This record gives sequence, C-alpha cells and structure tokens, in this order.
Amino acid sequence: MGNRFICMNKKEAKENNNGSRSKRMGRSQRKMLAEEEFLHRQALSMALQQHQLSQRFEGSMSRRIGGNTSSRRRTLSESLSNGKQDTNILENIQYKKFVLIHGEGFGAWCWYKTVASLEEVGLIPTALDLKGSGIDLSDTNSVTTLAEYSKPLLDYLENLLEDEKVILVGHSSGGACVSYALEHFPQKISKAIFLCATMVSDGQRPFDVFAEELGSAERFMQESQFLIYGNGKDKPPTGFMFEKQQMKGLYFNQSPSKDVALAMASMRPTPLGPIMEKLSLSPEKYGTGRRFFIQTLDDRALSPDVQEKLVRENPPEGVYKIKGSDHCPFFSKPQSLHKILVEIAQIP
Repeated sequence: MGNRFICMNKKEAKENNNGSRSKRMGRSQRKMLAEEEFLHRQALSMALQQHQLSQRFEGSMSRRIGGNTSSRRRTLSESLSNGKQDTNILENIQYKKFVLIHGEGFGAWCWYKTVASLEEVGLIPTALDLKGSGIDLSDTNSVTTLAEYSKPLLDYLENLLEDEKVILVGHSSGGACVSYALEHFPQKISKAIFLCATMVSDGQRPFDVFAEELGSAERFMQESQFLIYGNGKDKPPTGFMFEKQQMKGLYFNQSPSKDVALAMASMRPTPLGPIMEKLSLSPEKYGTGRRFFIQTLDDRALSPDVQEKLVRENPPEGVYKIKGSDHCPFFSKPQSLHKILVEIAQIP
C-alpha cells in the first residue's frame, strides 16, 4: 500500500509538472504569437506610413518618401568621416537630385532609410513606384512592356526643367528601367548607378541576368511554380512572385527582421513582360551615359560571380563593393550604401 501510495504521488506529481509545463508552454506560445502579431501590425503600419509619405509631391511630378529634414540636416563631413572632410563639400556636388528605382516586387517604400540619410546631408532624393508596384494602383497583370513598367520614371524625367539632371539609382531588375531611361533621356541623367542590378547589354533581357539562379527563361516560363496567370491558365503567364520563405532566403539573408517584416507585408507580384523584353541600347545614347555599379558580396539572389560578370562584359565607369550585404543593401547595409552614393555624387 505504502509503495502504491508513493507511486501514485509520483504519478500525480508528474502530471502536475506536466500541467505546469503545459501552462508555461501555452503562455510562451501565446507570448510568441502576440509578438508576431505586434510585429506584423508594426510592419503594416510602417508600410502604410511610407506609402502615405510617398504620395507627397515635389513640384508637379515626384512622389517622395520622407518629409522636410532641413531642421536636422548634417554636413556631409559629419555624416561620412567625423568632421575630417571639407564642410563645403555639398556645394561641390553639381547635381543633388537622386531618383531611386526599386527592383522586382518592391516599391518606393524600400528606400526609406536611404531617403532619410540623403536628405539629412542636404541632398534631394525621390523614390518612385514603377507601374503596378508599391502604391501604384495599376493591375500588375496589365503591365506587359518595359515602356509601361518604366512610365512613372520616364514621366518624371520628361517633366524636369531643361537644364536639370538627376543621379539615377536602380536596384535589381530596376536596373533595366535605368538602362531604358538612359536610352531615351540621356541628357537628363548625370550618372546612372546600378545597385546589384540588371545592367544588361544591347539585345539582352533583364531575366537573362538571373538565369544562373533561376534557369533559362524558357524553362522558367514552363516549369516555375511562382508564375501568375492573370488572364487564365490557358493564356501565357503575366507575373511572378516568390513564396515568403524563398524571398527571405534570396533577398534578406542579412537584413534586420523588422525590415523583412515590412517587405513581407508590402511586396507585390512582378509583371513578367518587362523582364522578358530584350533591350535595344545604342552607343549614341545609352553608350554616352556615366554608369556605376555597386556589388553586394553576400547576395544570394544575384551572386557576386554574376555581378562580376556583368561589370566585366559591360564595363561601367566605376565599381564599388559592399561587404556583408545581401541583395537589399538599403536594409542590410544602409550606411555603407549611403557613403557610396554620396561618393559617386561627388565625382566631377
């Protein structure tokens, strides 16, 4: 009896312990879910805030992210090298306007750190949504050409004053839009910066740059599970979008979790037509542009080897490298990106 009583007490104690552990696990799980829900709400709030801010107009055309930061501007010397540079360096930059073009799936919102840092040193950044991206309400499935996709950028350039020029920055597949703009408005672009981007040559498709990671265009069109058939399964695909886990591995392997959450809440499908279109680039227009390339050395979407091949086959004026950056340096290495952008702006 005594042994049985002891055994029963042990069993009851074990059950009580299991119950306590279950309660603790329940509380822990609830806390984790609450934190995830809070993070998701925070990401949505950030996305909404950035989207609202991006609707501000500069003059009659440009949609910007960020407000007036004149009250908190710092000199370039304070920002870049702890007071060692010439405090008048900003005045030596001839063209102070930056136009920031996002890559596939992104929108103007992804540049929020870059916009803030450029404004703080007195430069004038504008982040645009390409057609069917960000807060642009166009149906992604209806965007079939690079001209349509790039229209917000082309409209912006067309409406610049006669003697105005900008520094154009394109990320990832947004590099094709930069190349397209160089071909059509070379006189409006002071410098073109390709940020781990599709700096294609004449006759190439933007997709060709990603072929090493995604396979040939023909195979991708036939076999990819990420394709979107906006006009029905019996019609050609109209767009694509990676699954969230795939995006995290490809794009955000070094990015802060809050920025990843923002991206997961904000990214949209990418129109397929523009990235499958072969570009026609001439030596007389595109060839006269001043091009610069920024390589990202921990990039899983566009490997360093592929980026090296791009600059070798289509040499730009200058090449810069960001160590420890994934495919989104505006998230993972914003300060390094900022310094390079300002350095390029200073080149006479």
